[in-house]
Amino acid sequence: MNEDKITKLYHSIGEVAKLVGVETHVLRYWENEFPQLNPRKNNAGRRTYTRKDLETAYRIYELLRVDKYTLAGARQILESEADAEPVQRSTKRQELLNLRSFLENIKQQLA
Repeated sequence: MNEDKITKLYHSIGEVAKLVGVETHVLRYWENEFPQLNPRKNNAGRRTYTRKDLETAYRIYELLRVDKYTLAGARQILESEADAEPVQRSTKRQELLNLRSFLENIKQQLA
């Protein structure tokens, strides 16, 4: 997926299909198979994909077409990645707090 082409906040299903490299009916099918891919619908009932939706669609494409996972396997990987995100955030936060404490100790020693 070319990051330079992604400048809009919202994309139509046709734009996402073109960026990901699949047909629109494939995206609709993936919406039924993967709860992580859930674009909003506007007042006219048209799907509007955010950047996160676009990234999710491309991740599904990678798992299914590049890595050759089955639907069930790809679904399981996406679920495990979603579960890991909060843990990574809390780990990063703890690392930053530890670094801050370390730097404050150095500052006190130098004063």
